[in-house]
Amino acid sequence: MKNILGREIPDYIEGYGEVKPFMGAFANYGERAKASVTLRSVKPGEKKLLANIEEALDKVGLKDGMTLSFHHHLRNGDYVLNQVMAVVAQRGYKDIHVAATGIFPIHEPLVDYMKKGIVTKISVNYISPGPVAKAISQGLLKHPAVFMSHGGRPRAIESGDLHVDVAFIAAPTADAYGNVNGVGGPAACGTLSYAVADAFFADKVVAVTDHLAPYPACPIEITQDFVDYVVQVESIGDANGIVSGTLTVTKDPVGLRIAKMAAQLINEAGYIQNEMSFQTGAGGTSLAVAAEVRKYMQEKNVVGSFAAGGITGYIVDMLNEGLFRNLFDVQCFDLKAVASYRENPRHQAMSGSLYGNPHDKGAIVNNLDVMILGATEIDTDFNVNVVTGSDGVIMGASGGHNDTAAGSKIAIIVTSLTKGRLPVIKDRVTTVTTPGETIDVLVTERGIAINPRRKDLLEKLKDSDLPITSVDELKRISESLTGVPETVEFTDRVVAVVEYRDGTVIDVVRQAKD
Repeated sequence: MKNILGREIPDYIEGYGEVKPFMGAFANYGERAKASVTLRSVKPGEKKLLANIEEALDKVGLKDGMTLSFHHHLRNGDYVLNQVMAVVAQRGYKDIHVAATGIFPIHEPLVDYMKKGIVTKISVNYISPGPVAKAISQGLLKHPAVFMSHGGRPRAIESGDLHVDVAFIAAPTADAYGNVNGVGGPAACGTLSYAVADAFFADKVVAVTDHLAPYPACPIEITQDFVDYVVQVESIGDANGIVSGTLTVTKDPVGLRIAKMAAQLINEAGYIQNEMSFQTGAGGTSLAVAAEVRKYMQEKNVVGSFAAGGITGYIVDMLNEGLFRNLFDVQCFDLKAVASYRENPRHQAMSGSLYGNPHDKGAIVNNLDVMILGATEIDTDFNVNVVTGSDGVIMGASGGHNDTAAGSKIAIIVTSLTKGRLPVIKDRVTTVTTPGETIDVLVTERGIAINPRRKDLLEKLKDSDLPITSVDELKRISESLTGVPETVEFTDRVVAVVEYRDGTVIDVVRQAKD
C-alpha cells in the first residue's frame, strides 16, 4: 500500500506487525493512544481557554448521570464546586455524582440539589460537620454517600473503581494552556495534591482559575498535557477559608496533660531518635503532642527525617528549626504552610496516592514512625470512629485516619475520656472507620491503654511511671463520670457506606430513627 506521500509501505512487517500508513501530520489527532489516559489531543495552536463555565460544560459534553470531581485545598473558602454546580442546576441536569475530596459548610447549596434530584450520589474523603453532612444523615441523598480515605480515593480512581467523567480543578494560578500551581494568585492554597489522581485519570479536566499567568505558569504542579480546558472566573475562593479548625496548641489543662503523657510514651518507647518520622493532626491536643515531642527532640539533639500529612505553621517551625530535614505535604492547613511550600524546596508536595494508596509501589505512610490521631469514639477492641457522633449524625470521614494508622509503626489516639457529657469509650463504636488491629495506644487524661496486640510496647513500658491501665478500666472510669448513655436506635436505611482504604466496606451508616 501507499501512504499519503506515495511511499510504498508493506501492510505487515515481520517483527513489527500491522502497519498504519502515514496520512498527514494531523490526521490521527483525537485518537486515544494505547498507553495514554488522555481522550482528547490538542493540535498546535488550538486554544484551551474558554469564556466561562457554561462553555466548559458544552465542551466536555456533560450528560445526566455523570461523575464530576472537585478538590478541597481551599477548604471552607472554596467557590469552585458551588460555581460549577450552580450552572449544572440551571441547565437542568439530573443524577449527578459529586466526587469531592472534601465538603465543607460553604457547600450548603448541595443540600437543595440533593432534594431536587440534581445530585444523587456523593463520594468524599472528608466531610466537615455542617448542612451537607446533616442532610446525608437525614436520608436526603438518593443513594448512599461513599466515604473514602485520602489514600483509598486515588486507589479507586487509578483502578477504575471510581470513574471521573469531568474533573474541575480549582487552580490558584494557571496559564492558557493548562499548566497550574497552587502557590500564586489571590487564592494561593499551597499544594494541589488531592487533585493529581483526578487530573491523570479523568476523561476531561477543566482548570478553573482567577489568576491567569503568562505561559508557562511556573512552578508547575499539574502539567498542560493533563488539562483539556481552562476557564477564568472572578474568584475561585477565599484563601482565608483554608484555616478551618483549631490549628493552635491547646491551652486546656486536660489536653495538655494528655499531650505530655503521649510524648513521654513516644520517648520511652524509643521512637524519638535521629531519622524519626512523624505526623499529627491539626487539632489542639494533637498539636500539643507535637509541642511536647519538639522539646524531647531539642533536648536530645534529634533530627528527624520528615514530618508528613496536612501541614500547619507549627510543623513548618519545626522544619525551620532543623528538627526535621523535610516535609511531605498533602494539604496546607494555614497560610504559613502555603508560604513555606512556595519558598522552601525541602517542603515537598505528595499526591494523595503517594501519601496513602495501599496498592501503589510504596506509600509515604508506610515510612511513618509516629502517628497522632483523634477519635469521636473508640471501643474496647480499639476500633475507632471519626465518621459519626454517638447520635449517628455524620460529622466527618476517614481522611488519612485509616491510611496512617495502617502504615505507621505506632498509631496513638489522643482524646479526653468524655465529650459532650458522653463517654468516648464504648463496647462497640457507632461506626467503624479504622480497625483496632492498626491502633496501638489510647492516651486519655485518666490513663493510657495499650492494645494487647502490642506485646512489645507492654514489655518496654512495664516499668514506666506512666499511668498504664486497660481499655476496660478506662471505659469504667468514663462511665462513672457520665453514666451509661442510652442506645441510639437506627432504621434499616443505609445513608452512607464507609470504605476502608483498600476499597472493602468496613461499615455503613444507617439513618437514626429520630
